Amino acid sequence: MAKKIKTLIKIALPAGGATPAPPVGTALGPHGLNIMEFVKAYNDRTADQKGNVIPVVITVYEDRTFSFITKKSPVAELIKKVMKTEKGSQKPGREKIGTLTMDQARQIAKDKMEDLNTDDPEMAARIVAGTARSMGIDVN
Repeated sequence: MAKKIKTLIKIALPAGGATPAPPVGTALGPHGLNIMEFVKAYNDRTADQKGNVIPVVITVYEDRTFSFITKKSPVAELIKKVMKTEKGSQKPGREKIGTLTMDQARQIAKDKMEDLNTDDPEMAARIVAGTARSMGIDVN
């Protein structure tokens, strides 16, 4: 018989660098989970992606056990990596911080495709372009 699910927890953590401190401890502690067990499993699974922010969805079961799946880095993080910038524009509608080509947007969309809610590569590139525009980056 399948275990009964108590809750789902979604958090974004640095790959290979999770610690029991917040946000992990404050997210898992109230559910009675073994925080160090999660931290070790997460760090082992994401060790090869150091330097990226990896979202994780943790499924908590009634018997205080858990399972988790990792996602791809957020689109905004991938855009920042391609643009070699620390953050987006402070005033996205007025100040532009750079230009993203549609080829770069397509490459980011291809990398992120399994997490996006479309199967069309061109629509995925448009999703990436929209995120870039909201960060103050022109898209050509």
